[in-house]
Parts: sequence; structure tokens; C-alpha cells
Amino acid sequence: MLLLTLLGVRIVTQTRSVLVGERDYARLLNLVNKSDHKAVALLYDELDAATVIPDAELPADVVTMGSIVTFRDTDTGEESTVELVYPVHADASRRRISILAPVGAALIGLRVGEHIAWPVPNGRDRHLEVKDVRACAWSEP
Repeated sequence: MLLLTLLGVRIVTQTRSVLVGERDYARLLNLVNKSDHKAVALLYDELDAATVIPDAELPADVVTMGSIVTFRDTDTGEESTVELVYPVHADASRRRISILAPVGAALIGLRVGEHIAWPVPNGRDRHLEVKDVRACAWSEP
């Protein structure tokens, strides 16, 4: 089991292997280098630990930019579905979360069945399990 704590986000997985496609890696590294957002350090560490592979070789169950991710709160059983997007496209009302949001940065590279945990404002931890990953119908140029 691997436990990482970065910017208050604890990521718990079984032998976590972060996989990132070449295109996402280049774009996210550019975003990290140009941003002063507080989650940049977490995203940078995720990218630094990532195995970068050709986009065509990326397994379909890996969370990538534009993925539609269904996850379950393992404490309450509640399921949520969100789309992982670049900050300019973030829109909570449309369930689009930014890669720079703590959960967004933690989700990148996760696969179906993997878990994440992080503290919420009430001092407790929230535990999530990735249940499904789908490609979005659109992609950015």
C-alpha cells in the first residue's frame, strides 16, 4: 500500500502506478509551469511520479484529461460522476472539475478500482474509489 500526503491530500492506493499519456503530460507540465494555483505542487508531484506512455498505449480505464469519472464515497456509498477538465473549462454546475482542484489532481492517472483519501474542512477524511472511467465525447485541440 502506498500513502502520499501532499498539500493536505492523502492518496491511498494499492501499488499505485500513475500513467499519463504524452499529450496530457506535455500540456499539464506547461500548466504547472505557468500557474501559481495552490494545487500546482500536487499536480507537479503526480507528473514527476508518472510513467509517460504514448497516448495510443494508454489503457482505457486510466483517468486522463477529459475523462468522465464515476467514483464512490466509500464511507457513505454515494456515487458521483465528474469530468476532469483544464481550469478554463471548470464548471461545478456541469460537474466539470479542474485538474487544479485537489480531487482533480489526485484523480489523474488513477485506474478503476484504485482509491484516494483526503481531509475535508470538518477534519475528517473523505475516501473515494474510482468505479468507472469513460472518454469524453469531445477533446481539446
